[in-house]
This record gives sequence, C-alpha cells and structure tokens, in this order.
Amino acid sequence: MIPREGALHALMRFLEKNSHHGKIGTLSIDAIMRMARLILDTNCFAYNNKYYQQTRGGAMGSAFTQVLANIYMSEWEQDLIKHQTVHKGMYGRYIDDIFMITNQTIDEIKTELEKAANKDINIKIHYEIDTSINFLDVTITNENGQLKTSLYHKPTTEPYILPYTSDHPRHIHRNIPYAVLLRAARICSDVQDFNTECIRIDMSLLLNNYPPNFIRNQFNRFFQ
Repeated sequence: MIPREGALHALMRFLEKNSHHGKIGTLSIDAIMRMARLILDTNCFAYNNKYYQQTRGGAMGSAFTQVLANIYMSEWEQDLIKHQTVHKGMYGRYIDDIFMITNQTIDEIKTELEKAANKDINIKIHYEIDTSINFLDVTITNENGQLKTSLYHKPTTEPYILPYTSDHPRHIHRNIPYAVLLRAARICSDVQDFNTECIRIDMSLLLNNYPPNFIRNQFNRFFQ
C-alpha cells in the first residue's frame, strides 16, 4: 500500500518536473495538490452501520489512486531501470507486475532484487527467477536465447463465458469467438500453441451451449 504523504510528495515532484510555468494545462500545481489532498481526505466507507474514513492508501478502483500509485512507482523503479540499462537487460511494468530479462547470473540479479525490496518498506516484492515466467496473461519462455510466448491460464480459471442462451444481442455472441481467437493469435508465437488454444476455445464455446455451426462460422470468419 502506497504511503499517503510519500505519494503526495512524489506527485509534487512529478508536477514540478512536467509543468510549464507552474501549470499542467490550465491548472496550477497548487490547485492540483489541493484537489489531490481533498480526494485522499474524503475517502469514506460504511461498515456495520458505522462510517469510517480511510487514512492509508487510496480508494480501491479509483482512477486517481491508480495514477497516484503509478507516479509513486515510477520514482521507486528508477534504480532498477538504470541497472537493467547498464547491463543490457529489459525492464517492464504494468501497475504492480514487473517483468525483467537479464544477462546476469542468478546470484547477481537476486542481489539487485533484494536491494530493491529493502528500498521502501511500503513496497513488498515477491519475485520468481526462471527460464519460463508467467506475466499477466502471457507465459514467456527463453528457448536458447529466443523468447517464446503463449497464453497463460490460471489454474483456477473456469472455461465459462457468456452463455449462448443469454438474452444478449447476437452480435455480442459473434464477437466473443473472434476476440479470443485474436488474443490467441497475438500472444502465441508458436503455431502449435495457437492450435492448442483454438481447441481450448472450441471446447469452451461448446460448453457454453454455442451451436457447432455457429462456432464453425465464427472460426471461418476469423481465418478468412
């Protein structure tokens, strides 16, 4: 959980660095900071017929909280980015998930990750080092220096989608096979992995009562 004051200080530095004559667009830095404090100071919720005010972090799901967390993380990650640049590695982050490729030994990169873990008590790092890693919905594998990607499905994922019998406009049902096939084509770098994913998609559609002819037509539409 990001610290309230630490995040506000990071926001101030971000605004000062990116402002033009003390403004972001038509808003002054002071106005933005006052609005930021107002948002954080008025996060309230009810529980068991009592009202509470949130005093740590920000509201879950709030657009502002996500932006503020990204600004805070952008400061925290600079040392890792510099380290990866020096050692010809790769660094990427999506919100609170980080992916890195390194040319260093396991012990060397562990040392760097432990250093990052001890940098800020508010940020906890749980890392995994391997030749194959799951990042978001992608499995990334290093095969003799070449990166291979395939779709990652969590073990708890159920094969359920919008049932064909649901009372939705028919174009919604038509778009589902196309969308999941497009996702598979974009992520799978190996044809065999893509074919396996197509079988999985076919079975999922059948399980959710999509007619075989409908499925065949949507597959043909995608591959035409």
